[in-house]
Amino acid sequence: MPLDPTHLMSLGFTTEKRAYDDRDTMHYALSVGMGCDPFDASELRYVYEGGGLKTLPTQASVLAAFQFMDQCGWDQRRILHGEERLTLHRPLAHAGNLLIDSEVTAVYDQGVDHGALVYLQCRARSEADGRPVFTSDRTIVALGDGGCGAPEGSGPSPHPIPDRPPDLSCTLKTRPDQALLYRLGGSRNPIYADPAAAREAGFPGPILQGLCTYGIACRAVLETICEYDHTLITQFNARFTAPVFPGDAILTQMWQDANVVSFQASCPERNTIVLDNGLCILAS
Repeated sequence: MPLDPTHLMSLGFTTEKRAYDDRDTMHYALSVGMGCDPFDASELRYVYEGGGLKTLPTQASVLAAFQFMDQCGWDQRRILHGEERLTLHRPLAHAGNLLIDSEVTAVYDQGVDHGALVYLQCRARSEADGRPVFTSDRTIVALGDGGCGAPEGSGPSPHPIPDRPPDLSCTLKTRPDQALLYRLGGSRNPIYADPAAAREAGFPGPILQGLCTYGIACRAVLETICEYDHTLITQFNARFTAPVFPGDAILTQMWQDANVVSFQASCPERNTIVLDNGLCILAS
């Protein structure tokens, strides 16, 4: 039974409370690879509270609340995370209480053979002062729900990667247990942990969460361009194109044009692009 676009557009919630603390912040940083070298003072600031704890901007992606979609009627076995677009209205604190409003902003029918595109938005503001903290926009590809009767369309155009060699690059190695660590703060989908479930889904083994790859790309930009200053990143967008397997090395290539950083991430050992059309906006 295809999705009902009218029902989808009615989904969402307002003023849901979401709290997080320094333990959540340190766990997120560890789960995307920060702190592998305990003598690296720059990374230690993200995984240890002594001296002032810093927060990875992409932690907002796991604070965003889209649980209202769990019972929307789509075929959960054929859902792909297509894109993640994050805007930081101010640097994310290492702990806080958020008020979150979420909704479905658009549904597009790509046809029976291509599925449907579902666009979600989460807007978070501080409970303390009511000011905006971040906006998270997420695209879901519902492969089993084409022909649902929604309008045709494709949403915003992807950010183009410059047609020149990259200006900078950074290679970060993932750990064999990276997905197991990340899932404790995010999705408990068994394909990230259970080899049998992963094989049933068509993979040779457990895969790394797309949002973990997204966080690792953010870490690469922080290290290579921002000198670990998390307050410089005000926007971070990417399109998911292929899975990463725990243990893979991820090469993030970057093109910098003033405060606009374009990026693309790949697994060189498999010659596979895993994140494309990346856009990072730095504070002026």
